Amino acid sequence: MAAITGDWLAAVQPEFKKPYYKDLYRFVAQEYRTRQIFPPPQDIFNALHLTPLKKVKVVILGQDPYHNVHQAHGLSFSVPADQPDIPPSLVNIYRELHDDLGCRMPDNGNLVPWAKQGVLLLNTVLTVRAHEAGSHRHRGWEQFTDAIIEAVNGQDRPIVYMLWGSPAQSKAPMLTNPRHLVLRAPHPSPLSAYRGFFGCRHFSTCNRFLEEHGVEPVNWQIPNIH
Repeated sequence: MAAITGDWLAAVQPEFKKPYYKDLYRFVAQEYRTRQIFPPPQDIFNALHLTPLKKVKVVILGQDPYHNVHQAHGLSFSVPADQPDIPPSLVNIYRELHDDLGCRMPDNGNLVPWAKQGVLLLNTVLTVRAHEAGSHRHRGWEQFTDAIIEAVNGQDRPIVYMLWGSPAQSKAPMLTNPRHLVLRAPHPSPLSAYRGFFGCRHFSTCNRFLEEHGVEPVNWQIPNIH
């Protein structure tokens, strides 16, 4: 697996000594040797590489990485810029951004510009077998990403969590910091977006909260690449 560096390393290093992580490491290494696994191994921790702990101002939790070819690259909801198709959930996120803040629909699904502004795009499971959704759940990733969430919860500054859907909302009991804002809505997938994701106004609420607490708001507009 790719190495974790920077301030995240100190935050998660205790996990490396725990039995579950040793089992997880062995399992994931074997999977990469014998199967097609996403994302590419060098991209597993992209969310941490692109968004240092000290810069986190927003957390958007996903579940599994995308399990189709050339989609997963270590950021929840995001696909590489050269991917011609924007996943349906991300299309709905863009639609809500348009309705909420007037952002135009971009021509790509690459959310790296958000990550570089302090938006931690964290999946709760960081690897998956090709075309097998959920195939790496309950192997230890959830415990590891809980440690990441706990590290963010310990940051003594304004941070916003966007918890979309019940799996993300199941993390809410961990979020105990009174300086943080926790927003909840249904998942943006086509199956549930109409139940309250559309119209949730999380993006404007987030930016208003950040500005009120002296933090630079997020520029949510993804630039076009063509």
